[in-house]
Amino acid sequence: MSETESAIDHITTDAMSTASPAKSLGDPGITPLSPSHSSQKDADSSEPSAPSFVVVVAIDFGTTSSGYAYSFTKEPECIHIMRRWEGGDPGVSNQKTPTTILLTPDRKFHSFGYAARDFYHDLDPTEARHWFYLEKFKMKLHTLANLSIETDIQAANGKRVKALDIFSYALSFFKDQALKELSDQTGAEFNNADVRWVITVPAIWKQPAKQFMREAAYKAGLVSRDNPDQLIIALEPEAASIYCRKLRLHQMIDLCSKTAVNGYSPTESVGAGMVQGDRYVVVDCGGGTVDLTVHQIRLPEGHLKELYKASGGPYGSIGIDYEFEKLLCKIFGPDFIDQFKIKRPAAWVDLMIAFESRKRAAAPDRSNPLNINLPFSFIDYYKKFRGHSVEHALRKSNVDFVKWSSQGMLRMNPDAMNALFKPTIDHIIQHLSELFEKPELTNIKFLFLVGGFAESPLLQHAVQNMLQGRCRIIIPHDVGLTILKGAVLFGLDPGVIKVRRSPMTYGVGVLNRYVEGKHPPDKMLVKDGTRWCTDVFDTFIAADQSVALGETVKRSYTPAKPSQQVIVIHIYCSEREDVAFISDPGVRKCGTLRLDVSGTESPATRREIQTLMQFGDTEIRAMAVDVTTSRSVKASIDFLSQ
Repeated sequence: MSETESAIDHITTDAMSTASPAKSLGDPGITPLSPSHSSQKDADSSEPSAPSFVVVVAIDFGTTSSGYAYSFTKEPECIHIMRRWEGGDPGVSNQKTPTTILLTPDRKFHSFGYAARDFYHDLDPTEARHWFYLEKFKMKLHTLANLSIETDIQAANGKRVKALDIFSYALSFFKDQALKELSDQTGAEFNNADVRWVITVPAIWKQPAKQFMREAAYKAGLVSRDNPDQLIIALEPEAASIYCRKLRLHQMIDLCSKTAVNGYSPTESVGAGMVQGDRYVVVDCGGGTVDLTVHQIRLPEGHLKELYKASGGPYGSIGIDYEFEKLLCKIFGPDFIDQFKIKRPAAWVDLMIAFESRKRAAAPDRSNPLNINLPFSFIDYYKKFRGHSVEHALRKSNVDFVKWSSQGMLRMNPDAMNALFKPTIDHIIQHLSELFEKPELTNIKFLFLVGGFAESPLLQHAVQNMLQGRCRIIIPHDVGLTILKGAVLFGLDPGVIKVRRSPMTYGVGVLNRYVEGKHPPDKMLVKDGTRWCTDVFDTFIAADQSVALGETVKRSYTPAKPSQQVIVIHIYCSEREDVAFISDPGVRKCGTLRLDVSGTESPATRREIQTLMQFGDTEIRAMAVDVTTSRSVKASIDFLSQ
């Protein structure tokens, strides 16, 4: 790292000091000239300019299934869901396609969705080992603590591939599909420059994962780095919320009455209309995560205000698949299951497809057993592997409620199936119970259950039991497409969510004048006869703090030397609201703010770079200006280079 780029950990907030005391410590100190927390609205930044694009295309990149939808800005009310896909599974609506991707043995993109699955399935097992097949890979972005551009993920053949490649191949596939469909629709080659792209991510994702999605979009050619605003990152439950607030009565099911909500005119909105100030919760139950958001509506515009920071966790429906896998390991042995996955990858995919359709048939009042077809190669390979039959294994395993049927099926008693759902549903219910205890959640009128997993009668039943009639539970008819439709609406009007809550506390480390009795002695630093306190956490924004769209947090920094080209400032974050020092437990370095001050040399002896940060959007943004020359300074925040 060159001297000009050396990172700055300590920033003095003593506006009077002309020289920064950190400077001669070999640490190019920066003096914030305005330590005020002046959060002011910038007239130009809060109102988006008129759209220059012709169409909004939203991509719902899900853990288990994905799809896109679009709407022309001329007729925003008309949302088109992507063309029906080839392929499809029994008992599964195929408006979206499975999030599965296949690369050739030389790691080039081959196919996505049903096409990838079917092609992989038909490969000879020895041949299949050389191909790279991936599914349910989106969760890696949530679960990895140290996500970076270099992160890799494991394919079905056990080999690893770069996550960024996989995500950009997938986005590139959707880009091509959408542009092709738009060209067919309009009868002429459709230009990517006319598209505003929206990509959905879970609200509980941290900044690095959101930035990773953006990087993948740059790599896929959806948008260029020079025009970042052509892509919007939308938060899944927010998108669902935007769609739900517009729901008509004939477009949903009220769980309390268990029928489509009738008895009102079908043009009325939710439950005979949301009234001014109504509060509601959206629970987005997807394949990987369950994501909750709490909103209050402001009429007549229908603007939304977030009342509590986004919450949730990795409690999506794939948790049930893992429980099924654990059950198989219990019956047939983990050593066999691991081998079977690698040696007979296509049959494993078949088995999980068979399980998926039975999983959807699970219901609280079901009394007849669920039969899961075991592929022939499972039965055959097990006999070779163990020297005895599948039937023998089942008898010997003592697993309750799972029997072997003579038609070559695993016969699951409904209790056995319900037991697979239990851990995942328990997590969701526990989270909901804790959330409903919060003071911000008093007077909630509606709870919207959305996402593919929301279709599960077992989950619906559990939510009803927990709420005991505290609010109305509403399920949109096209529950799996709610996020997609809402994401299109968000792309048409990103300003609809006026106030958000910061999920984390963000700030930087600074030096403050040492105050006896207030500051710990071990933080004292004496420099030129002045006593300073080191490691002080200067809070930009606190966890769960309300922040309006377009609201900015201002700080001023000055380069240590006139010749300095780049100022790099470390950003720290914490889940806790009150942080005193960057060394406090739970505080970690999470990103860097980089100010490129080259080319803004000025005659002024002391340059002041004023930095404006915005925390009210779905991504954190930074802008900067050289105060003496009023020239704009290139500012960027990076959460991935850690």
